[in-house]
Amino acid sequence: MSRTVAVIGGGYGGAAVAKALDAEADVVLIEPRDAFVNAAGSLRALTRPDWAGNMFFPYDALLTRGTVIRDRAVSADPGGVALASGRRLDADYLVLASGSSYVYPAKPAADTTGAALDDLRRTHKELAGSERVLIAGAGPVGLELAGEIKEVWPGKRVTVVDPVERLLPGFHPELRRELHRQLDELDVRLLLGSRLTAPPAVESGRAETFTVTTTGGEEITADIWFRAYGVRVNSEYLADGRLTALTAQGEAPVSETLNVRGHDHVYAVGDLTDVAEAKRAGHAMRHAEVVAENILAQLRGERAPAVYRPSPEPMILLPLGPRGGVGQMPAENGPSVLPAPAVAEYKGADLFTGRFAELFGTTD
Repeated sequence: MSRTVAVIGGGYGGAAVAKALDAEADVVLIEPRDAFVNAAGSLRALTRPDWAGNMFFPYDALLTRGTVIRDRAVSADPGGVALASGRRLDADYLVLASGSSYVYPAKPAADTTGAALDDLRRTHKELAGSERVLIAGAGPVGLELAGEIKEVWPGKRVTVVDPVERLLPGFHPELRRELHRQLDELDVRLLLGSRLTAPPAVESGRAETFTVTTTGGEEITADIWFRAYGVRVNSEYLADGRLTALTAQGEAPVSETLNVRGHDHVYAVGDLTDVAEAKRAGHAMRHAEVVAENILAQLRGERAPAVYRPSPEPMILLPLGPRGGVGQMPAENGPSVLPAPAVAEYKGADLFTGRFAELFGTTD
């Protein structure tokens, strides 16, 4: 008898798990959006609206046997999921893959492709007419946004502000040196070790001239600003505690096999988990491989053999537009720092569009 696997969330990890299990189980993927969003492409979609359609992939061709339900989970328990529509879905296995939210434009706010594209086109017009850009946050999102803006409008004055004393703490000094060199070459102004005394009175992404002051006493006048910090785990449907007690950060506690603790048939992947590593799409897809392997083993009456080991060294691919950027990957003799051409080849040139076109069956 075929078993039902309910996957909550069709992002990077959830889509990969659903695809991997499709031939062996009755997979039901629960996702409120009408298409998969490759959020890695969001910032390029903002600066190049002609490219924006490349970041959306319809779910139609993802599963051959399984089903995609456009709905939202409101509660989960060991036996299944309650949905916003009022429907109850019983399942033999649960995979929690609801991911995280991030402020627009790093992730679209709208659930439909059409509305998301409209938002990006509207914000593009606001940005195109602004000469001075302020970005609050010098993490990967803020720096990628600066790089994408400079690729399209090299003459715009871009300032990035962050209270951290140095870029990407925890990464190799050589990577930070190269990152500073490229940002200097792009004429991106960095104000580190200083925060805004108050956020701009203007809405993020809206063109209107304003002046703000940093804690260092410097005044910054800009025509538009973007917030580039503040990840939030999407775990509201678990808050009732019927399935698990969340951590203080709202994450689901998991074992080394990525089981939600206390349940051998419930798994979690990606940003929702309390795995001690950065919240990145690449990690979610590695989680998906482990979870798919373990569920397949259980379906065949075997023990779940696969465990997930976070990388001992932090990893990153941080493009600055389609040609620039820095990267760090683990290697036998310590971390390997990748030059701009390698970052462009692995990620920057197409922002993984080709990989997801293959996963979602949209390749020619």
